[in-house]
Amino acid sequence: MNIHEYQAKQLFRTFSVPVPQGYLACSPQQAVEFAESLPGSAWVLKAQIHAGARGKAGGVKVVQSLAEVYEYSAAMLGKHLITHQTDSAGLPVNGLLVEEVSEIKNEFYLSLVINRETERLLFIASAAGGMDIEQVAAESPEKIVRVAVHPAAGLQPYQCRLVGAALGLGKDQQSQLQGVMSGMYQLFLAKDASQIEINPLIETERGHLLALDAKINFDDNAIATHADIAALRDVTQEDPREAEARQFDLNYITLGGNIGCMVNGAGLAMATMDMVKLKGGSPANFLDVGGGTNKDKVREAFKLILADGVVKAVLVNIFGGIVQCDVIAAGILAAIEEMRLHIPVVVRLEGTNAELGRAMLANSRLGLIAADDLNSAAEQVVALAEAA
Repeated sequence: MNIHEYQAKQLFRTFSVPVPQGYLACSPQQAVEFAESLPGSAWVLKAQIHAGARGKAGGVKVVQSLAEVYEYSAAMLGKHLITHQTDSAGLPVNGLLVEEVSEIKNEFYLSLVINRETERLLFIASAAGGMDIEQVAAESPEKIVRVAVHPAAGLQPYQCRLVGAALGLGKDQQSQLQGVMSGMYQLFLAKDASQIEINPLIETERGHLLALDAKINFDDNAIATHADIAALRDVTQEDPREAEARQFDLNYITLGGNIGCMVNGAGLAMATMDMVKLKGGSPANFLDVGGGTNKDKVREAFKLILADGVVKAVLVNIFGGIVQCDVIAAGILAAIEEMRLHIPVVVRLEGTNAELGRAMLANSRLGLIAADDLNSAAEQVVALAEAA
């Protein structure tokens, strides 16, 4: 789960990671009021969306007057911002972070992620911080330092000094860095984060370290144990179908192709999409209905698949283990009858009650296409999608 920058900075404050003073504004009038309450005569306005590269897309602006605060806020709020990390529709800007301007002496990159290969939390830092850290990683990997934290020992002071030395920090700034890294580490553990990124972490002209930007991702599997984090979710920043899928305990991800896929089990879903691609097709979605599905969930799954109107054919690939194939068949029939479906549906059922499920589909007279195996199912659905 992602959260906004202003929310991440609120968490940073709780864990003693220094950030600039700022407020969330949801109207041009609010933005002007907050700007007036901040020190200085210039302010930074940041569009709050769940995507990076906002600055290059015009979503971050330094303004020099209250008139500019109002003008820029009115131009951004209620609009969609498109960056290279969004789709062509962009994401809605429902809020602006109004911050004081910080005098920047140096910019750094600092993040904390999970290294699943070594089963360690990993600090990644670079003295070449800023917007183009991806380019630094690709062209000058030697400028990036990595420090792994042993779960039994925890973050050690010497590791903070290693990072500080790599960033070229002075003694006082190294001491501040230890506080920043310690706060990030404690936050990561306390809230079950999956990534914390500060880009840039700056040194001001007065020698203070500040998290000028903040990005935090959380482990979806742990959200249920953190009501405070779950409350930060902004569904307006998410694909509406993915948000709806969560209500029915379905695992759904939009992919953009024209062949809808409904499968039970994440591994089988991945194999199904791979087979569709191998046969020259393009999956419209990843959809795992789960092992304990029922008729109603299958019906809702079909609705999700067909919601965008671009799907030309549907492939249902079910291996009946925990879930029985006749239950899946009943759900498919209910969905087709309710939605008056007119696009081809290829169904491959195998496992528990597979014969009963196939018989239900064959006797329905709804024109469903049965497949004996995944290979032939993928070939048929791709051909049907191309012919549509």
